Amino acid sequence: MMAEPNSAPHAESDPATTANAKETHDQDTDEQKPRDSNGWDGKLRVDRMTLTDEPRDPHAQILSDPEVSDDEGPPPEQLAADEDLLDDVPDDEEEIELVHCKVSDMSSLRLERFKQMKRLCLRQNRIESIAIPEELASSLTEVDLYDNLIAHIKGLDAFTELTSLDLSFNKIKHIKRLNHMTKLKDLYFVQNKIGTIENLEGLTNLRQIELGANRVREIQGLETLTGLEELWLGKNKITEIKGLDTLTNLKILSIQSNRLRSITGLEKLVNLEELHISHNLLTEVSGLENNVNLNVIDISANPIEHLGGLKSLKHLTEFWASNCKLSDFGEIERELRDKEELETVYFEGNPLQRAQPALYRNKIRLALPQVVQIDATFVKQV
Repeated sequence: MMAEPNSAPHAESDPATTANAKETHDQDTDEQKPRDSNGWDGKLRVDRMTLTDEPRDPHAQILSDPEVSDDEGPPPEQLAADEDLLDDVPDDEEEIELVHCKVSDMSSLRLERFKQMKRLCLRQNRIESIAIPEELASSLTEVDLYDNLIAHIKGLDAFTELTSLDLSFNKIKHIKRLNHMTKLKDLYFVQNKIGTIENLEGLTNLRQIELGANRVREIQGLETLTGLEELWLGKNKITEIKGLDTLTNLKILSIQSNRLRSITGLEKLVNLEELHISHNLLTEVSGLENNVNLNVIDISANPIEHLGGLKSLKHLTEFWASNCKLSDFGEIERELRDKEELETVYFEGNPLQRAQPALYRNKIRLALPQVVQIDATFVKQV
């Protein structure tokens, strides 16, 4: 920040001296003016093959100067039409990225000439409908339309070779017209308006599905996804864990920021390795007796007063329980001391930490001598 010049309102001064001082001050002020009022040089930095509509403006400093009027400065650069964005890309390119380019009409991009395209990324644009040429159906395996204005899943009927589809941050309310994509492995619907998990039958090769930040109230429609390894359901309105018995290959279940009051429905998930269930309404840890392969558990931000239900979990490596209501170091020692593989624990924000912050970490070290990290602090070298 530029310091204000010293002033003496009651002192008399020589007019010539005052004029010279003013001229000098104005020059100093001009030299210290920021180059751009937003602190940005106008250039979006991306990978080599990523094209954007934000070229560096060589006149940025001139145009940001309030003493230069719009009429006096050079005309602003015009955004190229959609059909011009890929003019310099060779026909045999296998990956196309147009990120934050204000693309609104996919058909105007003339994508049909990229017969060998495998990956299409049109993130952060203004696309309302999917219009990928069917000429690409035999080669295209990955489509990323994250952060657009898409409300309906249409225009993908011919694309049976897709293995990854990202429709996150759109306006989709219903999952439809995907059953034919039997090779699909990764499916992303984060931050849409989906209320029901449906129409996923036949996607037996699906490895992960992300449905976080939607309007889901019930876990359903997943029974046929027997190959599923990762299920992400955070930030919904789910009140009960159910409908997962057939997902015996599931390794990661993320269901934080919902409305769960108890841990149920996990008995058949014997291969589960990570359980993320923070920010719910749990009052105890239970129902994990069969999940003997769990190595990461996050129960943070639940109103849990007493620690229990962990005896069978011999392979825990990380245990997160920040901002709960735990107050007994004895319970921590009883439940976790025998976990020889345990390396990381988080208990900050609990009464046992707030009551004696200076002694808290040493007490945890005494209770759990095997741990390497307590909260964000490494307490010994590996």
